[in-house]
Amino acid sequence: MEAPRLYSTKPAQSLKPSKKIPLEEDHGKASDALPLPLHLTNALFFTLFFSVVYFLLSRWREKIRTSTPLHVVTFSEIIAILSFLASFIYLLGFFGIDFVQSLVFQPSPDVWIAEDEEEDNEVLLAKEDARMVPCGQALDCSLPPLPPAAPIVTVQKVFDEKPGTVTTEEDEEIIKSVVAGTTPSYSLESKLGDCKRAAAIRREALQRLTGKSLSGLPLDGFDYESILGQCCEMPVGYVQIPVGIAGPLLVNGREYSVPMATTEGCLVASTNRGCKAIHLSGGATSVLLKDGMTRAPCVRFGTAKRAADLKLYLEDPDNFETLSVVFNRSSRFGRLQGIKCAIAGKNLYIRFTCSTGDAMGMNMVSKGVQNVLDFLQTDFPDMDVIGISGNFCSDKKPAAVNWIEGRGKSVVCEAIIKGDVVRKVLKTSVESLVELNMLKNLTGSAMAGALGGFNAHASNIVTAIYIATGQDPAQNVESSHCITMMEAVNEGKDLHISVTMPSIEVGTVGGGTQLASQSACLNLLGVKGASKETPGANSRMLATIVAGAVLAGELSLMSALAAGQLVKSHMKYNRSSKDVSKASS
Repeated sequence: MEAPRLYSTKPAQSLKPSKKIPLEEDHGKASDALPLPLHLTNALFFTLFFSVVYFLLSRWREKIRTSTPLHVVTFSEIIAILSFLASFIYLLGFFGIDFVQSLVFQPSPDVWIAEDEEEDNEVLLAKEDARMVPCGQALDCSLPPLPPAAPIVTVQKVFDEKPGTVTTEEDEEIIKSVVAGTTPSYSLESKLGDCKRAAAIRREALQRLTGKSLSGLPLDGFDYESILGQCCEMPVGYVQIPVGIAGPLLVNGREYSVPMATTEGCLVASTNRGCKAIHLSGGATSVLLKDGMTRAPCVRFGTAKRAADLKLYLEDPDNFETLSVVFNRSSRFGRLQGIKCAIAGKNLYIRFTCSTGDAMGMNMVSKGVQNVLDFLQTDFPDMDVIGISGNFCSDKKPAAVNWIEGRGKSVVCEAIIKGDVVRKVLKTSVESLVELNMLKNLTGSAMAGALGGFNAHASNIVTAIYIATGQDPAQNVESSHCITMMEAVNEGKDLHISVTMPSIEVGTVGGGTQLASQSACLNLLGVKGASKETPGANSRMLATIVAGAVLAGELSLMSALAAGQLVKSHMKYNRSSKDVSKASS
């Protein structure tokens, strides 16, 4: 009996050389009519195209500086324009047709293999099939037609809990091509037009290349189309993070159920206890102090005097209106609020602050900054833009400028916790909390040289909410800047607690907020998408909720520390019962 074929079930006639064509169609290629070899012709037109573009742009800029009408052209400019048109038409005809066809037509499996290796691959495949099947079948001498190709079942390595994964013959060829390096992994989505299929092929190729199984990483149950070109490149699956609910959190007279995505046991339970204490005491009050995202490019001049001239120009109130018009023209919501400059020798750092509506706003402010830099080149042609971000912003790094000036949303949240609640719910006393806060959050943090870290664990709550609601988790660095204050009030009977957070960076549109799970968490809070009544209202409300949740988390953790309950609670909620028994013994 014939041995089963392992991979390919194509009819044997597919092994015939595909390069052969009938003699009556064996005409010369169109490129044979060129006076030069094709690669030299392409290089010539590429060089011509970019040369004339550079020449025309230089002439255009010179005319703008000298106020010369653009329609007045010299003989050399006419020649350059004609050369531009000729090279553009050639390049469009040479590359444009193949590009359009790749968008319109589904690529066949042959396009996955480079032309310079196609013949060698066909020879290898013919040899492989010749070893697997009888010679007569390899030559397709049999009269009966072969049965249609059937899906190939391979050994389970990867996909979820299914006993096996089914791949088609075409997928198998693509996987081999990725493993061989012929097909770039990053191009699978554009070539296949199916993001889920691309992720599955990339995943299987990765397993074969590394020899490591990804069986614990799920693939199914996720919309890969939603992240294409926006959230993640070259996906092979997704990580599951449990989401817990703390609350209800009573802030500004409204109750919120706060979603927290975390793998740290006891965090949600502790925050939930803080929410209960705040609710029983009448709720918290959260106030937005400032709302403005920042971006600070770095520019350089030949002398420090020229850098100082630009600083004085930018900080002159008489010039602010002009700069605002230039800055605001790229967005409906981005509005310039202020400019602050700092000089280091010949280098000038320009910190732009602007409102960004319901978006977190980094892209929005960056586009506005680019508009201003282009505008300044006219009056300051010797200005050299080193980078659109010079770390004076400062993004995703602890920085005193954010701690002092603020970035994103600046919020203060406070509550008065009744003495009975402190004793019965938090299991401690007002005096113990006030003393612990002074010695830990204030004195202890100062001894450590903390920068914005005058709190117990604000970053715990900030990060958990950020992951659940689709924020940028890396921005927890500056968003977790917080100082926690506690004071005995009402003749020492009650506790006044507050958190001041100058740089909460959140948005309710863009980025990960549009993903299904994160969008559901935003909807739970009532801040999904952009506010239709007041632009920016949803993102500002989200910032006040974050501050309120941090207040609850600070209150509960500090109470656990004051009562000596931290280790006990973590052993209960963050360890298995087996570990607890070992610890107790």
